[in-house]
Amino acid sequence: MLKGLGGLGGLGDMTKMMKAAQEMQGKMAQLQEDMHSIMVEGEAGAGLVKATCTAKGELKTLDIDPSIFNGDDKEVVEDLILAAIKDAQQRAQERAKEEMGKLAESMGLPKDMNLPF
Repeated sequence: MLKGLGGLGGLGDMTKMMKAAQEMQGKMAQLQEDMHSIMVEGEAGAGLVKATCTAKGELKTLDIDPSIFNGDDKEVVEDLILAAIKDAQQRAQERAKEEMGKLAESMGLPKDMNLPF
C-alpha cells in the first residue's frame, strides 16, 4: 500500500530545505540584532578624534582630544570629526561584511556570498 507513495521521497528533501531556510532566517535575524551591539571605532588626526558606531553604522560616541580646540582651527576640527565618523562607518561596513561571511560559512555557504543584509 505504501509503494504508491514511493515517488514522494522528494518531500523529505523539501522539508530539510525548508528547515535549513528557517534556520538561516533565524540566524540572519539574530545577526541583525547583534549588529546593534557590536561596536567599532574610527579615528582621525592620529587618534585626536575618535568616533564609535555600531556595526550597523549608527554613531554612538565621539571623543575629541581637547588639545585640538584652538580658536583658529575650527575647520580643521570639523574635518577631523567628519573623517573619524567616516572611518568608523567604513569599519562598521567591513565588520558587518565579516560577520555575514562568518554566518555564511557556518551554514556551508561561500564566505564571500552576499547574503541579504
